[in-house]
Amino acid sequence: MQTTFKKRIFDMPTFKATIDDVVDHMDDLKSASRSGRISKAFSERIMLAVTQVNGCRYCEYGHTRSALAAGVSDEEIRSIMSAEFDDLPQDEVVALMYAQHVAESKGNPDPDATQRLEDTYGPDTARDIQAYIRMIMFGNLYGNTFDAFLNRLTFKPVSGSRLGDELGVLFGGIVLMPVGMLRRRFRRGM
Repeated sequence: MQTTFKKRIFDMPTFKATIDDVVDHMDDLKSASRSGRISKAFSERIMLAVTQVNGCRYCEYGHTRSALAAGVSDEEIRSIMSAEFDDLPQDEVVALMYAQHVAESKGNPDPDATQRLEDTYGPDTARDIQAYIRMIMFGNLYGNTFDAFLNRLTFKPVSGSRLGDELGVLFGGIVLMPVGMLRRRFRRGM
């Protein structure tokens, strides 16, 4: 008996491609966290906007806590989780809408939306925003894949998911991420 599960999950090909993308953009994430162009509160709002679309309960819990610690109000969190951006800082709305769009488009945003992001924030801050989106998209789908596996353990497998993909994703992170980091280091050394 399969269960209704409306969250996006990884399959192995998508997981491997996402790992490669995350590894290839690791410097962008480091730069985003060190640059100071995006405040902790802003980065948490971005991650909650993506999580609202993807529905990862683990990311929602963790990033809600982090957002509160960064000074994001309960009302702002409720607004983001309801996909309503009217009461949020207006200078962040373009980024939050872009984050939501990236999640809705499964990581394939419209080039015009990306251009608007760059026009609004400049190329460096836009790259920072994209780094946070990339990171939380990976976390969301990883958490959702774990939930699909938990459903399978209760004899309610998720439609369209396969045990091999679920196990491959859950254990693949242990192998593929270090391998990707080694490949990256090797490419840089050449």
